[in-house]
Formats: sequence, structure tokens, C-alpha cells
Amino acid sequence: MDFTPSEASADLGALTRRLLADKATHDPHGTGGFDAVSWTALGQAGVLDAGLPSSLGGGGFGLLEQCAVLTEIGRAVAAVPYLPSITMAASALAEFGTPELVDRWALPVLRGERVLAVALGGFTAADGRVSGSRSAVAFGAFAHGFLVAASGEVFLVDAAAPGVMVRPQQTVDHADACLLELTAVPGVSLGDIGEWLRLRGTVGVCAQQLGVVERALELTAAYAAERKQFDHVIGGFQAVRQRLADAYVDVEAVRLTAQQAAWQLTSGVPAAAAVATAKFWAAEAGHRVAHTAVHVHGGVGIDVDHVVHRYFTAAKRLEFELGPATPQLLTLGDLLAGTP
Repeated sequence: MDFTPSEASADLGALTRRLLADKATHDPHGTGGFDAVSWTALGQAGVLDAGLPSSLGGGGFGLLEQCAVLTEIGRAVAAVPYLPSITMAASALAEFGTPELVDRWALPVLRGERVLAVALGGFTAADGRVSGSRSAVAFGAFAHGFLVAASGEVFLVDAAAPGVMVRPQQTVDHADACLLELTAVPGVSLGDIGEWLRLRGTVGVCAQQLGVVERALELTAAYAAERKQFDHVIGGFQAVRQRLADAYVDVEAVRLTAQQAAWQLTSGVPAAAAVATAKFWAAEAGHRVAHTAVHVHGGVGIDVDHVVHRYFTAAKRLEFELGPATPQLLTLGDLLAGTP
């Protein structure tokens, strides 16, 4: 495979970086939430629809271009629901939804006017009605609708429907989330697409983690080049240089495996093993790079007012998003062994 980013990926990434640098806001003590200003700006600039089919009025691009956007969202630690709303929900509606569902749910998302969240697991369905609960649903507190996996199918549920209870929750990095509780809520089935959603979502998590750890390493290297101890910059000390070198290798491992998984998914070749490998590296390497960033920064690294703290907490949340490393590694072992 060719790991050179496409022109569209490079352009989308550059546009997203510029928009988020201008619009993204950060509250280190935040009540979490959802950066509506940045979300609307991405919609107005055409970033949200660029990675979706032209039949929806999108740019006709796909997952590889979406991953370029997600990497920039990770670099900015931006509180925008691109992963659940675009990479997962809107893409699923474009692929499996009816024109009516697309008009009602997908198009407002592409304009930055609505948010869709995804809850995989914890629910059952009978006669088209969904019941159950799931905690820490990303961006669920502000979502207008949910894609919910239940009894082998995925259902689209209106957040305003009777029987829907949404309780806001706060994650470790103050990101928006919710406890979603459904009691016999009518849903529209999109079919058995739970695994399709999980694979795309996992690759998206890896792409976002790439942006987080890449920027965290840049900030740490810059700090090590100027912070002095005993009249020498700490970047000149062998132990610090080794930590930074190991972190660089980890970042490149996240990049390589995430790109390979995204490419395999878009190329129609079996991708489950590549996705499991990418998630393993995003979790394990993300953990190591986040801790390196804090350790090299010393006392300021644990100051919640310092910029590096945002990257540490974001990396820790993404480490466990859609499952931690160990289950992914076990899944990969089963795949390589041929276990069904």
C-alpha cells in the first residue's frame, strides 16, 4: 500500500487545522461539553460533508479523508463530535439508510446543525422497540439522535422520543458524555451493521489518538529543548533523549497501523486484524507517550492549567474508547489463529 496522503486528505487536514486554531476553545477546568462554534464552522467550511458520498451533497471522499480530519481534531483536542456523528452515524445512514432518513438526520449533521451519537451494546430490541442502558456515550448529552446496537441490529432512535432518558456525564478529560437509558423506545432498523460501525469507529479513535500523541510529543520536545537544569537543557540528558526517541517510535507506530487499518477497510480486503492491531497501538503507545509528556514536563505536567494536561487526559480517554488494548490483542490472536 501507498502511505502517501492523498491531496484531498492533505487539504482537508490543513483546512481543519486552520479552522480549529481559530475557533476551538478550551476550559482546563471545564464542565466539558460540546464546542458548538467549532462544529458549526466545520459545517460551514464543508469539512463535515467532504468525507461523505456525493449523493448526499458531500465531497465524494471517504474514511481516509475522515481520518485526516480526526487527526487534526486530536491535535487541537477539539470538543467536536466528528467521530460519532460523521465517521460512524452519518456514514452509516449514507450507506444503509433510506432517503427519508438521510434528509431528516444526515443532512442537518453535515451542516453542523445536529449531533448524532452512537451506543454499541447494552440494549435489546423486541418488535422494533429498544430497551436498555449504556454509560459514557460520547457526545450523548447534546445528541439529537442515537444509533443503538441491540439484538443483532442497529436502530436509529430520536432523543426526543418517549422513553428516552439522557443523563449528562463527565469523562476524565471533561468531554461531553451521557448515560443513555431507553425503555421500549421505537427505533428504525438499519440492519445488522454493528460490526461495520465498530470497525469504522475504532479506526477513527486511532486516527484521533494519532493527533493527540503527535502534538503532545511536539510540545514535549520543544519544552525539553528550552528547559534548563544544572545549566543544561534537559533535552541534552541521555535519559530524556531516550524517552523522546521511544515516544517518536510509538507515534509512528500509531500512524502506520491506523493508516493501514483505514486503507484495508476502504479497499474491501479483510480488515479486522489490522483494526485490532491499530487499536492496540493507539492504546498502548498512547499511554506511553502521554506519560512521557507529563514526566518530561515535570511539575507543570500535572498542572491542570497547563496545555500538556489536556493531551494527557485526552490520550487516556481514547485509550479506552471502544475497548482497551487487551481485548483488541486477544481478538487479533483469535483472528491470526483462525478461531471464529
